[in-house]
Amino acid sequence: MKKLALLLSLLLASFSNGQTEKKSLLWKISGNGLTKESYLFGTIHISCDASLPKKVLTALDKTEQLCLELDMDDPNMQLEMMSKMMMRDGVTIQSLMSAEDFKLVDDFFKKQSGFSLKMMNTVKPFALSAMLYPKMLDCPMQSYETELMKVAKAQNEETIGLETFSEQLAVFDAIPYQTQVNELIKTAKSDLDRDKKELQEMLDLYKTEDVEALIKYTEKSDNELTSGFMDELLNNRNSNWIERIEKIAKDKPTFFGVGAAHLGGQKGVIKLLQQKGYKVEAVF
Repeated sequence: MKKLALLLSLLLASFSNGQTEKKSLLWKISGNGLTKESYLFGTIHISCDASLPKKVLTALDKTEQLCLELDMDDPNMQLEMMSKMMMRDGVTIQSLMSAEDFKLVDDFFKKQSGFSLKMMNTVKPFALSAMLYPKMLDCPMQSYETELMKVAKAQNEETIGLETFSEQLAVFDAIPYQTQVNELIKTAKSDLDRDKKELQEMLDLYKTEDVEALIKYTEKSDNELTSGFMDELLNNRNSNWIERIEKIAKDKPTFFGVGAAHLGGQKGVIKLLQQKGYKVEAVF
């Protein structure tokens, strides 16, 4: 279930001081009353190599707790996930597709997972899409969040979350089921080729540490779940996080790890923190 939560997060990219013009995935947060520095790191939720750079390990040593998008150690997350995975009001996957498309997607899921779509007919479409992400990599899946949690555990530090699982799921509930299903059909029709190509392009961009290029790429994505709902997936959440980041960072120096697409842009976390008076500097 933790693995699924990580995958869902994936579905779920001129600045003051010129800071976001610099290419880095790691940013130091200071000033505005903070007694100690905190750090902000842009992750990518699935990868072939999630090894943590030296600068990230150094920042983890300097901080006293880890804060991810979700508290992955929350014992209630599995129960919460299971209770909110089904569509409401009797809607089914089959009712949202033509018979021809349902057969296409059903055959596709049998091929990719060994399961018939009929067995998951009431599961929310975005969750079905998230289940396919490991298939988009030509390697065993790794996660930066998992690696960050390993370090926090080794340092006997707590891992907390910026939002609850219910809040994250509500993001996808704001996207019409039909839109979610349409993307699932596109994935099946391309036999994952479209999605593999886009993921690889994202991974290549991630390696450049260019957070501005990442958000621009996200805005132009062929996947309407991403490009068509930027406010729901990124901007609104960024805005909601700022007050929480402030409170957490003032309590103790914290290492924040969130999806890299949340960092850049005029509505990104870096810019929003700068607007609140914090000094946010790229770490090289």
